[in-house]
Amino acid sequence: MRLKSILVTGGAGFIGSNFVPYFVEKYSDYHVINIDKLTYAGDLSNLSEVENHPRYTFVQGDICDRNLIEKLFQENDIRGVIHFAAESHVDNSIKNPDSFMVTNVMGTFTLIDVARKYWMEAPKQYKVGYEDCLFHHVSTDEVYGTLGETGLFTEETPYAPNSPYSASKASSDFVVRSYFHTYGMRVVTTNCSNNYGPKQHKEKLIPTIIRKALSGENIPIYGDGTNVRDWLYVLDHCKGIDLVFHKGAMGETYNIGGRNERNNLYIVDTICSLLDTMKPSTKGTSYKEQITFVTDRPGHDFRYAIDATKLENELGWKADENFETGVKKTVEWYIKKFQV
Repeated sequence: MRLKSILVTGGAGFIGSNFVPYFVEKYSDYHVINIDKLTYAGDLSNLSEVENHPRYTFVQGDICDRNLIEKLFQENDIRGVIHFAAESHVDNSIKNPDSFMVTNVMGTFTLIDVARKYWMEAPKQYKVGYEDCLFHHVSTDEVYGTLGETGLFTEETPYAPNSPYSASKASSDFVVRSYFHTYGMRVVTTNCSNNYGPKQHKEKLIPTIIRKALSGENIPIYGDGTNVRDWLYVLDHCKGIDLVFHKGAMGETYNIGGRNERNNLYIVDTICSLLDTMKPSTKGTSYKEQITFVTDRPGHDFRYAIDATKLENELGWKADENFETGVKKTVEWYIKKFQV
């Protein structure tokens, strides 16, 4: 059997490092080439399950390096791209927006332009044998801006990004859209809600709560803790990406959300309660006593929530985890990781 090579970008990051082992294990006819720059957010230890797998190859490199991307396409005959690689931390985008514009906008452009030239003869014309090649762009619900207390983001919601991070992701979404409309390139885009689960970088909200609790430090919560997010367990997200990559309609966008709206107060309260049971404090007190409120960040969107009806109805996707089942698995994983 001839293997089909696909390029996964950012596969050492949080979502990518959950997706790659899942995909390699599920499909025996793919060779997965994972390119990751290994910035602070990438960690090869997250890929220990596949590091010696015969159908998996890791390449350290930058998606903005056009020569490297061209070489990877030519040497591996790449037939599909699943594009996770991105700078994604909103606070960092406020301090240093430059790298977000370069990686998220120019990196996406470089990848899709190399793919177009490798797969296509001319606009609307694929090379013989390359007609099913596909570029899957992974994006975020933050491109839609913020919601009031009611309503949900749909695929038709106008873009209204409020941070340099979300502006850079919105720009990359438009680059991908333009390649479908201008060149007739086979593309799909998925916009997801807040992911959580194993392998997430320690700076993000849920790992931070667990880490600070276990180390006896104050647990910082922005503002008054009423900001609301729709929480999506990372493996449910991976299954949604897999489904859209294989069955999504060309040029379409699919929202992937967990239907698990929770505010930050609920998140921290739930995690502290789980830790009180699973890893009681040596002080004999509840971890809830460590919760502190800190100044809200600039441009902090109040609420995100995704309507995943299109993905559910058209492709049959459904989240397997609700927040309570998913967060329990997540806390168990981090207790082992932090080994305290």
